[in-house]
Amino acid sequence: MQVPSEAPRLRKPSWKDPRLLIGLLLVLSSTAGVIALLDSQNTTTQVYSAREDIAVGSKLTEEDLVAVPVRLGDVSDAYLTVAAGIPDAAVATRLVPRGELVPAAAVGRTDGLDRKPVGLTVEDPLPSGTAAGDRVDIWVSLRTDTNSYDEPRLLLEAAEVAELTVGESALGGSSSTLVQVLVDDGAMPALLGALSNDARIAVVLNPGAGS
Repeated sequence: MQVPSEAPRLRKPSWKDPRLLIGLLLVLSSTAGVIALLDSQNTTTQVYSAREDIAVGSKLTEEDLVAVPVRLGDVSDAYLTVAAGIPDAAVATRLVPRGELVPAAAVGRTDGLDRKPVGLTVEDPLPSGTAAGDRVDIWVSLRTDTNSYDEPRLLLEAAEVAELTVGESALGGSSSTLVQVLVDDGAMPALLGALSNDARIAVVLNPGAGS
């Protein structure tokens, strides 16, 4: 009769066991990764925000900006950081509202602007609440040879308002409004031509253009 052999005994793993060492390294690397991730999320970066509304084409200076600490993680390069500083001769290429972090994409140079502000004097008051960033349609009535005016025609649709300045009459009431609108280079000759020929200019709020 054959005597059954004894079952193999489980041996206590040795520190020299490569499988144990590999497992320990995996645990340590995973722990280090979690710690590094948490540390990066808790790290703040000094980023510039707009002290007041910054219109398109406005030169960026430290007086216009406020440094705020924020947690941005991997997207810190998407904003204008204090460490990077303000580039020389930098201007805003789009409206930066008050309190908004300044995007790096909104910082450029004057010669890189594809829209430029043009001042239009409007006698009729714009609707209450109209502000920079709103969209307006610009209508013109050209002067004729008989000192009358042609029918109004739409010259520029959905132009962005860069800035509003409401004037005051001698009695303290509001009179005309200077509306700075952003105009593409292609539409600039027609608008400047109308202004130089004393055309009547009407600015009409277009609330649906930006939606």
